[in-house]
Amino acid sequence: MLVLFTDTDCDFSKEKAKEYGYNLISMPYTMDGKNVYPYFDFDEFNGKEFYNMLRKVKTKEDIPSTFALNANQYVEIFEPYFKNGDDILYVHFSEKMSGTFNSLSLALEELKEKYPERKFYQIDTKGITILSYNIAIEIANLYKQGKTIDEILAWAKEEIDHFTVYFFSEDLKFFAKSGRVGGFAAVMGGVIGIRPIMYMSTEGKMETVKKVNGRRKAIKEIVNYVDLLGKDLNKHKIVIGHSDIEDVALSIEKELKEKYGNDLDIEIIELNPTIGTHCGPSCLGVCFYAKHR
Repeated sequence: MLVLFTDTDCDFSKEKAKEYGYNLISMPYTMDGKNVYPYFDFDEFNGKEFYNMLRKVKTKEDIPSTFALNANQYVEIFEPYFKNGDDILYVHFSEKMSGTFNSLSLALEELKEKYPERKFYQIDTKGITILSYNIAIEIANLYKQGKTIDEILAWAKEEIDHFTVYFFSEDLKFFAKSGRVGGFAAVMGGVIGIRPIMYMSTEGKMETVKKVNGRRKAIKEIVNYVDLLGKDLNKHKIVIGHSDIEDVALSIEKELKEKYGNDLDIEIIELNPTIGTHCGPSCLGVCFYAKHR
């Protein structure tokens, strides 16, 4: 039997993972000196409380941080399934964004020695958060339709680069801590309201494509990219992710439906806390099917 796995960095909660047939791996973060495993150390994520806490952070040193799983943890996660005679497909966030995949490689070496007949497949979404979420949903639907692993892998090879996400954040000190924007740019962004528009490249890296001044222009640019690159929007889910600015997400949903029809399948989700430690509060992105990334 083929068993599906994904992780919380792909914005799945336990409830959502169960809905789509995934086993869930929790990607942890450290807050107030304590390690936290999302949806395992708590059942429901209180986004408003979490992001309001982040809004009170004054220095980079006080921002929660993330850390990688170790090889032993991966062995503990996957070995019961190999022992049961199952094969595994793991749909995950970009390998370029975390050292956790080095630990995964070490764990797989150990497991392959113990269970040489078992198969472990990986699909790198070359994204994170809502981009990975959207791709993982499509893969889950293929699985439910009875597609073989070879058919699913072939689909991923052809289609992953047709899913894209464009996003911005209003407090750049969080991205500065993770190295996504420079410290000087983060300070100036806060002072004069600069909003870098970012996306995930075909290499699975976060890139800045444009800088605009203020929230209104940032929202306009995000919608412009949907207009410019969007393809078959009525045939694929559009996901709007935000970190406690639901009103903005709802306004974008309304605008997209006015442009492309009320039959658009749009889902609005609140970004998970591990991602939130990197993007901070008042971050918003739109993931959609596109001509290219």
